[in-house]
Amino acid sequence: MGVFAENQWDYINRRHEIRIGWGDQLFESLMWHNPTSIVSTMPATWEKTYHENYRHNQHLWAEYQYRVNHWFSYGGMIDMSEVGWDDITRNGAGLETGRSNNHYFYNVVVMPTIRFTYFFHENVNLYSGLGFGMDINGGTETNVHGRRTDVGAALNITVFGVSANYDRWFWTVDFGGMYALKNTNTIFMASSRIINVGLGVRF
Repeated sequence: MGVFAENQWDYINRRHEIRIGWGDQLFESLMWHNPTSIVSTMPATWEKTYHENYRHNQHLWAEYQYRVNHWFSYGGMIDMSEVGWDDITRNGAGLETGRSNNHYFYNVVVMPTIRFTYFFHENVNLYSGLGFGMDINGGTETNVHGRRTDVGAALNITVFGVSANYDRWFWTVDFGGMYALKNTNTIFMASSRIINVGLGVRF
């Protein structure tokens, strides 16, 4: 047994776990991106506004878990992400005639979570997890009711996760997806956060 591994006794006594991490915005980058074409064959008096210069700020999250035993834990997570862009007006020749900066939307997800560790070792753990909670979506834009903020349900699935342990510290990589929607016509996220990496401590 390595000196820097978390042994079975430490696992039982270090029941509290905090980790912070980063998740990808693959879904957001596929859904909200710069226009694939700009009209340049119309009269100069013709105008159109495009969403351009998209900025994907990725997912930042924090999670607390209480380890009931070596295979089950529960807790809560908060996840924050944002997408920004500029509204650029162009004439029929494709030339910029106006610009409106700093448009954005954000998602803040708050949810209880559970985790099942099905392979335990002093150095490596393998697990799956599930979370269900609330998504707050807001920003500079308004919905069909003229409101800037919407609330919907959120689901996070960890299909497969691995934890590498070094004494009380550990590093994680999760594969899964986050979903959030208000209804079938208002979808905030679908298969977002496919990959997550995190750093945590147990005490």
